[in-house]
Amino acid sequence: MTMWKIWLVFCLSERFILSTCNQRQYHFVNGSFTWSEAQAYCRRKHTDLAAIQSPTEVNGVMNVLSSAGHTSEAWIGLYSEIDWRWSDGFTGNGAEFRYWDIADNEPDLYFANQFCVSIGQPGKCWDDSCSISYPFICYNGTQENPEYVLVNETRSWSDAQTYCRKNFRDLATFRNDTENQRVRSLVPKEGIAWIGLFRDPNFYWSDGSRSVYSNWAEVFNIIGSSRVICGVTWSSGQWRFRSCDTKSSFVCHSLPATMKRVVKLRLKTEDSVNLNDPRLRESILKKLQDRLNENGMNGTTVKWREQPDGDVFKKKTRRKAEL
Repeated sequence: MTMWKIWLVFCLSERFILSTCNQRQYHFVNGSFTWSEAQAYCRRKHTDLAAIQSPTEVNGVMNVLSSAGHTSEAWIGLYSEIDWRWSDGFTGNGAEFRYWDIADNEPDLYFANQFCVSIGQPGKCWDDSCSISYPFICYNGTQENPEYVLVNETRSWSDAQTYCRKNFRDLATFRNDTENQRVRSLVPKEGIAWIGLFRDPNFYWSDGSRSVYSNWAEVFNIIGSSRVICGVTWSSGQWRFRSCDTKSSFVCHSLPATMKRVVKLRLKTEDSVNLNDPRLRESILKKLQDRLNENGMNGTTVKWREQPDGDVFKKKTRRKAEL
């Protein structure tokens, strides 16, 4: 085994990398602002709209709201991009056709966990949790001339997609009222079936932080025809979405001045391993950065400190024992 000595430079905000303390400082702003207006204000006066990556930071936001006597909703930096797509990748004429059950406020993203679409006997569509098991409708033929087929066994949306792609062409796509009626005619009476429409969660924070922690309220989040919906926190500290044009107070966050820390580490490897291989160095660095992000340390970046000869890692030699 070979012992390697390495140095890393951690660029971080105030805290040493192993600290679990909250890095962000939160600031409440009372008023009536859209999400974009709040974002602009926070970026001008502080760092950004509040990002929240742990229960500790939830408490930090709630303490700021409580101190201000604010008990209603307030904007935070959370947002979601709405991008409905068809499973077969269809993007041609009619790809934007929808038949949402508007009377029932669909799509409504209940509990922030509905990203797949089902259809009922009236032909109306709902967003649904993808893990629910329903019968499903596949199609054969071409996108321009589909032949719809009901598979009357219950599967999750992803399992239904796999089945359709293996045995037919894909989950059902429809482009107009005529095709919607053909699909509707196959739905079991008083039942529900999966179709091919879906979207990715696309949850983001305004400051670019990865979405690694969630604190969703068990409520409906009305999407309508919005392309983007924006997040608020309320008295319980949980989150929900509103139209980004809603007027509300908001919470910003700021970060202390950036500091650098140099950390010395040692690694043991097999003798044949060369840790100065650029690809291996990059892989190790990425894993370190990912681990920091997973633990809510999104304000921290890591880089190698190179030696004068360009190497990062130095082998540690052992003295031979005297006889």
